[in-house]
Amino acid sequence: MSTLILTAEAVVTMDDALTVIPNGAIAISADTITAVGKKADILAAYPDAKVKDLGRAVLMPGLINTHAHSGFLRGTAEQLPVWDWLSQHINPMHRMLQPEEAEASSYLAYGESLLGGTTTLVDMWRYMDGSARAAEVLGNRLIAVPYVGEHPDYNYFDTLDMNEALINDWHGQADGRVNVWVGLEHLFYSDEAGQQRAINMAKKYNTGFHTHSSEAKIEKQAYVDRYGKKPMHVFEDLGFFETPWTLFAHAVWLDQDEIELISQHNVSVAHNPVSNMKLASGIAPISDMLALGVPVGIGTDGEKENNNFDMFEEMKVTSLLGKLRHHDAAAMDSWQVLKMATSLGAKAVGLGDVTGSIEIGKKADIIAVNGNQPRMTPFHPDGPWFNLQHNLVHAVRGSDVTMTMVNGQIVVDDGKLVTGDMDEIIDRVHFLSPGLFTRRAKWLAENDGATKQWTDD
Repeated sequence: MSTLILTAEAVVTMDDALTVIPNGAIAISADTITAVGKKADILAAYPDAKVKDLGRAVLMPGLINTHAHSGFLRGTAEQLPVWDWLSQHINPMHRMLQPEEAEASSYLAYGESLLGGTTTLVDMWRYMDGSARAAEVLGNRLIAVPYVGEHPDYNYFDTLDMNEALINDWHGQADGRVNVWVGLEHLFYSDEAGQQRAINMAKKYNTGFHTHSSEAKIEKQAYVDRYGKKPMHVFEDLGFFETPWTLFAHAVWLDQDEIELISQHNVSVAHNPVSNMKLASGIAPISDMLALGVPVGIGTDGEKENNNFDMFEEMKVTSLLGKLRHHDAAAMDSWQVLKMATSLGAKAVGLGDVTGSIEIGKKADIIAVNGNQPRMTPFHPDGPWFNLQHNLVHAVRGSDVTMTMVNGQIVVDDGKLVTGDMDEIIDRVHFLSPGLFTRRAKWLAENDGATKQWTDD
């Protein structure tokens, strides 16, 4: 079996010891990392290997986006708080969305993500056969979670029947890069029978469960009014914590007792700082969760509430927002944030044994960040002025990624997507988007400008 060696002036492994190797190298056979160490040692151990030298760059694990939504509403759903935003823009879009539009959206989202160094996405979206096909072609690692509504008032979302069919068709496919979880858009988008079926499906197929919760302050009282308890206690009572893994997006308004509760179960959180700021949802108590061992990853959320899939930008905001929340410049330090975007993020989505760090035996999900540019200058990969972790979090942008590898396959090289034609992907969205926007506008004009939301009751 042939071996490929990647070399660069720095390898940031994100292993448990946070090992950094100046003048480092990574040996890859097929889809797996087989050796990590000094460039001279690795080259000597594999004299016949093909070598790709990235020069003044950082080789590091691919980033893990723990909560995203494909879509192409970018810049067309703006300046509203979350519930008005949902009823006036997002739910009407879901009513009108067609499968070909959903698939084009995933091609766009995954292409953008790979160009920016994100190798794994948890995507909650619609008609996700198309999303799986996009991931199969473009080469990213995907956890597909259908937007599911199992309630008469939300019958314009995907159904659990569609979710189960997707599991049967795609779970474990594309060389193991595509996996499928059970999803509910929100607990209140499902009746009791649907909630129980979602739990049973996750158990039956030994897969994760993903939903939104505690994104806006209004939710907490709505749970108390309906169930007599706060959200996390409701999920426990209903049996969701008996599933193999539960991932909550947002978790902005959790109280300390809720954080203590989820720390005792296989529960993780996707922190979405840019989205939470844009929709004025609040600042999540991430430090409190981390202190109790809750696996917290970082997510971009969707293109309409971010408005991009740049996980480097998301890392910077994660750090800054944590400092602001605590009025402490030392809060959410750079290494902690890097872990959330890599190794801890992988753990948060159940892939900690597969990806998230550069270690022997893990899949070769690796990116190269250009170190020979203003944002990474000065470049000190060792010595008393070592600064890579701070520059990666606070200076780098996704456009600084020069190479992205997933499962041992180079999918972005020299800053260009090599598994798809980005111009064609963009042109396809330009062709399709006017139709979706026109149908959405027509529906809104005929329905008093908004959908019914459960908070209207």
